[in-house]
Amino acid sequence: MGFLRKIYLIFIAAPLFILITFLTAVVTIIATAFGGNRFWGYWPAHIWSRIVCALAWVKVEVRGRENIDPKTSYIFVSNHQGAFDIWAIYGYLNHNFKWLMKKSLEKIAFVGYACRRSGHVFVDSNSLQSIRETIEDARHQLKDGMSLVIFPEGTRTKTGELGSFKRGAFMLAGEFRLPVVPLSIQGAYNIMPRNTYFPRAGKIILTIHTPIEPGERGFNTRELLSQCHDIIASDLS
Repeated sequence: MGFLRKIYLIFIAAPLFILITFLTAVVTIIATAFGGNRFWGYWPAHIWSRIVCALAWVKVEVRGRENIDPKTSYIFVSNHQGAFDIWAIYGYLNHNFKWLMKKSLEKIAFVGYACRRSGHVFVDSNSLQSIRETIEDARHQLKDGMSLVIFPEGTRTKTGELGSFKRGAFMLAGEFRLPVVPLSIQGAYNIMPRNTYFPRAGKIILTIHTPIEPGERGFNTRELLSQCHDIIASDLS
């Protein structure tokens, strides 16, 4: 990475990122206090994500947008290459949704509280009671076109390779009998791998695959997990 780019990132991009992140959180917290987290829980962060990508000189190309209907609720499952996965999905999926997030992220100053106010769904996978609460929180949110986005790997890849999927996302899909849409992200690992602090300029390709519809009896969790993993792996190969 060039010296001038590091100077730009440290003295221009980073301060602007901190400022707009703070402002986005504050706007979200205040606005959602008066209701309407379907709007205020999505649009400020949607705009924030596009600004973050622009600051880092990251372009996002979306393929397969015609596969989804903005009035339909989905469970989106995506591979997790790096930090910019979040901004790529938030900024460019163009479909209102809530994240399924680790409970620990709720502790992030301002941002964690803003996420709670936005209606995002937190889960502590170590607690059976928390999983039950997660299901009820998601049940309350998933209607009238509101969707849920999950990283079924559970964490960012360390190598750039697709990891194994956890069952939680697919159990939720079976619980609610909603169409499941695999998302594949390419390029985010090269832009900002795990445990790095300076993003490279580059391009991310976000592919929206064809929804997998539940049958009359819903989904077979194991088959659904395998199918989604194969679809995403095939696109990344």
